[in-house]
Amino acid sequence: MAGRGGYPVGQAVRLAELAGPDLHQVLARLRAAEPVSWLPVLDGWLVTRYDLAMRVLRDSAAFTVDDPRFSTARVVGPSMLSLDGTAHDRHRRPFGGPFSQAEVRDRLAGFVAAEAGRLVAAVRPAGQAELRRSLAGPLATVVVARMLGLQATPPEVILGWYDAIVAAVSELAGAPGAEPGAAGVAAFSQLAERLHGVIAAGDPGQSLLAAAAEHVGRSGALSTGEAVSNAAVLMFGGIETTEGMITNAAWHLLSHPDQLRLVRDDAELLRGAIEESLRLEPAAAVVDRYATRDVMLGDAMVRQGDLVTVSLAGAGRDPAVFADPDRFAVQRENANRHLAFARGPHFCLGVHLARLEAHAALDALLPLPGLRLDPDGAAPPAGLVFRKPAALPVCWDGG
Repeated sequence: MAGRGGYPVGQAVRLAELAGPDLHQVLARLRAAEPVSWLPVLDGWLVTRYDLAMRVLRDSAAFTVDDPRFSTARVVGPSMLSLDGTAHDRHRRPFGGPFSQAEVRDRLAGFVAAEAGRLVAAVRPAGQAELRRSLAGPLATVVVARMLGLQATPPEVILGWYDAIVAAVSELAGAPGAEPGAAGVAAFSQLAERLHGVIAAGDPGQSLLAAAAEHVGRSGALSTGEAVSNAAVLMFGGIETTEGMITNAAWHLLSHPDQLRLVRDDAELLRGAIEESLRLEPAAAVVDRYATRDVMLGDAMVRQGDLVTVSLAGAGRDPAVFADPDRFAVQRENANRHLAFARGPHFCLGVHLARLEAHAALDALLPLPGLRLDPDGAAPPAGLVFRKPAALPVCWDGG
C-alpha cells in the first residue's frame, strides 16, 4: 500500500494522453504497474484492471454516484443516473419494461432498420460520406425523438437542446461551485416543456417515455418532473454514446479488411464485431464514482469522498480476461464480457436499443460495394470521456 505520492506511473500521466489516440498504451502501463493509481490530472483514482473495475461498478454502497460533484443532476435534476439505493430503484423501475429487449424489438426494430436504410440510400449516389454526420448521429437523434415522443420536433432542435445541456454539465464538472449556465437551463426548460406534453398525452403506444410514465403520479411512483429528468439523461445516452458506438464499430471493421471479409461472408458475425468494437473502444471510456467510506481497493487505500474513475476502456483490454487484447477479432468468444455498458445497478438501461441501432446501421452500410476508409481523412477514436473518431470519411464504388 502506498500514499497518493506512491504512484509514479499515474503521477506522470498527462490529460492529453488520456484523451488521445495513444490512450491504450498509457492504460496498459497503469494496469501492469498500478491498477488502482492516483492521477493528479484527475484529482482522483483511476481503475484499469477488470476485476477491480467490476468491484467498483457493482458495489454502490462503497462507490456511489450520489455526490454533489456529479454535475448532471444540477442541470436536469435527480435521476437514475445520479442516485443509488432505493431512490435509484424507484427512478429506474418504470423504464425497465419499456426498455426491455422484447419491447424495444417490437416497438422499434422496423423503424430503426428503415431509418438506417433511408440514411444510407440518401448518400449512396455520392460515392462518399462522412459517417458520423450522415449516418451515426442522424440515426441516434431520430431514434431518440421516437423514443421520447418528440417526432414532431425537428432533429436540429433536439440537437440544440442536447448540445446546450451537455455544455452546461461539462462546465459544472470543471467548476463544482458554479451555477448552471443560462443556455443549459433554458434548453432543459424547453425540453421539459415538450416532455411534459408527451406524458400528459398519456398514450403509451406512441413512445417508450409515455409507456414508462403510465403510472406517474400514483403512490410511490415518479412525479412528472422526475420522469422528465430521467428522459433527459436517456437523451444524452441515446445520442452521444450510440453515435460513438456506431462510428467506432464502422472504423474498426473498415480498418481491418480481413475481419470485414469474415462479416461479409457470415452475417451472424456482425453481432460479434459490434461487441468486439465495444470491448476495444467503448463509446464512454470512463465512469465516475465517489467513495462513501475508507476502503481498500487492490493495494490502494481509497479515502472517503475520493473520486474513483473506472476505465471501461482499460478493463476491456485486460489480458487476464481477453487474450491478445489489442487485436480486433470478430470471432472472439468472450467479447461480450466487456464493460462498455457498465455493470451493477447502473448497467445501461438502453443497451438493447443501442445494439439494435448499431446492427441496423452497419447492416445497411456494409453492402455498399468497395466500401473503404478515405485514406486522407480517417482518424482513430479519441476523447477523454466519450471516444470516437472526430470524423469518419468513407468512399465506395459506383457513386
